[in-house]
Amino acid sequence: MSSIFFHIDVNSAFLSWTAVEELNNGGTIDLRTVPSIIGGDQDTRHGIVTARSIPAKKYGIKTAEPVASAFSKCPNLIMRAPNFSLYSRMSHDFVNYLHTLTDDVEQASVDECYLDFGPIAHMYASPVACADMIRHEIFTRFGFTVNVGISDKKVLAKMASDFLKPDKTHTLFSYEIKEKMWPLPVGDLFLCGKSAQATLQKLGINTIGELANSDLSILTSNLKSLGQTLWEFANGIDDSKIVTVPPEAKGIGNSTTVAKDITDREEASKVLYSLSESVSRRLHRAGFLAKQVTVEIKYYDFKSFSHQTCFETPIETADAIHAVSMSLFDHLWNERPIRLLGIRASRLVTPDEPYQLSLFSEDFLGAKKSGVAEAPPESSYVDSDKKKKLDEAMRSIREKFGSESIHKGL
Repeated sequence: MSSIFFHIDVNSAFLSWTAVEELNNGGTIDLRTVPSIIGGDQDTRHGIVTARSIPAKKYGIKTAEPVASAFSKCPNLIMRAPNFSLYSRMSHDFVNYLHTLTDDVEQASVDECYLDFGPIAHMYASPVACADMIRHEIFTRFGFTVNVGISDKKVLAKMASDFLKPDKTHTLFSYEIKEKMWPLPVGDLFLCGKSAQATLQKLGINTIGELANSDLSILTSNLKSLGQTLWEFANGIDDSKIVTVPPEAKGIGNSTTVAKDITDREEASKVLYSLSESVSRRLHRAGFLAKQVTVEIKYYDFKSFSHQTCFETPIETADAIHAVSMSLFDHLWNERPIRLLGIRASRLVTPDEPYQLSLFSEDFLGAKKSGVAEAPPESSYVDSDKKKKLDEAMRSIREKFGSESIHKGL
């Protein structure tokens, strides 16, 4: 099977994320349904437009134009200031969800990712079915929409995700470029900025198809290496693969926003076990063990709290991570409804690094004294060879038959 790539792009990310946050906090206006922008200061109207709603687009408002200009086009325009801490949190949730599907995810920016469909293809009826599921799940979990572009080339997947918006799935396979891509203006091609577009138009090149059929030597003489790149993209030439970022030393984590608020410990335990399995799998693939675990709880009112604990005996299995996580959860939870749960494994070490085998390490005892968490029983968190072999067997079955093919009883 040839490679199939997804490009998943949040629709008008900054504005969408702001709209979701306001609605979650009791707001009555969905910024996505009225003329609105993300920009500078509402009173002084300084700054530039960084995001716009579809109704704002109908007024001719463009990103990167001065806010004052946008208001001259639409005096009743609603504006919100940028909130980068919100964007970071929303981006984190977005990317973490994709990692629950596969580890073959490349984050291209704060609001867009590539995903390799190949390793999970056996789990879905078709690439389009998987893409539609992703769109539905992201909207259900987080309240914002994405476009998904599908292709056998990464650059074409990105182009496809930019077709008709919002909340759409589009394909642009190599055999479709003449019909779907070549008629488009040359400025729509990925990496073709305004300066390159102006140069190409001076050469009489106005569409992507005209660029694809141009003399390469003329393009390179006018645009240097960019001319070569644009010509290749116009012809669907792109051999790049998914580049997964190596795990940072600070850790590997995962979180999930639940569809219905959690109100009992048993349900929380099931969600935390699922997260533990995901973190364990990613630790194993990256070749690390963890000496610290953090649990995060976000309540129904969107207030977040977290606790962590450290230990000298590193762990990697789902059982061990889950045991520690439940100990932290029990210390942290105040019995209010839970909207999100997260686990992060940090203080990563490689299996060949020397470490101390200890039942109650100084770190655990110190955590107990400081009121962070009590150590669970040794049998719960120490990774025995039996537990490691069981995890390895379960991973093998899931990789062959899908993530839902086997579950461990709790």
